[in-house]
Amino acid sequence: MDIATIIGLVGAVAMVLGAMVFAGGLSPFVDLPSVAIVVCGTAFVVLMMKPLPVFIGHFKAIGKAFKPSRYDTEALIATMVELSATARKEGMMALEGKASGEPFLEKGLQLLVDGLDEARLVKQLKYEIKAMKARHGAYQGAVRAWVDIGPAMGMVGTLIGLVLMLGNMSDPKSIGPAMAVALLTTLYGALLANVIFSPILNKLTTYSEDEVVYRELVIEGLRGIARGDAPRVIEDQLICALDNRAQQKRKAA
Repeated sequence: MDIATIIGLVGAVAMVLGAMVFAGGLSPFVDLPSVAIVVCGTAFVVLMMKPLPVFIGHFKAIGKAFKPSRYDTEALIATMVELSATARKEGMMALEGKASGEPFLEKGLQLLVDGLDEARLVKQLKYEIKAMKARHGAYQGAVRAWVDIGPAMGMVGTLIGLVLMLGNMSDPKSIGPAMAVALLTTLYGALLANVIFSPILNKLTTYSEDEVVYRELVIEGLRGIARGDAPRVIEDQLICALDNRAQQKRKAA
């Protein structure tokens, strides 16, 4: 689990709940019809906006926001240097069956073994990245819909509450409580968008960008192997993706 996501989510929810408790307890802030309007209503609108496979799949994508990034750039550089040394000493066929645990890299190695030249290799792998971006964009679009629709559904609930309140103006004492309930849907919509789904969307976008950078490094490493570059040349090219401290540490080693 990604500890930053967990601590951030729990902390934000705790702050909100704490403010409610100190303001007079949770009961004034709980209204099940308002929750149904915002949460269920938003879910149905998102379902209407997106294809069913994307709607179902975006929940699985949300789960990735709670997992740490699995892209270790330093480990990738070490792997590419090792693979390039193997290719120079034993030939491209020696790369066959080299398990790396990363499907994208393994596919690129297999393309090299199959005899693809540098240009065709890059074209194929760039297409893979483009397809990945399209998949991620679809799921992120569904998450973004929660951010956009949640507050809107909250406003719809507030308008419904106001209509009901204004239809019963004969009892002045009921106006205040009715107004409070009407505003709860706006509160729920704001919490849904800004405390839950907006941070998740941001984390998913960051992870997607990290994966693109990782795959671009894979392509650059494989291009060097295809050209027969020396391991040191490939390493010097790839360490540009590291921060200054990591670069100095790598060079010193």
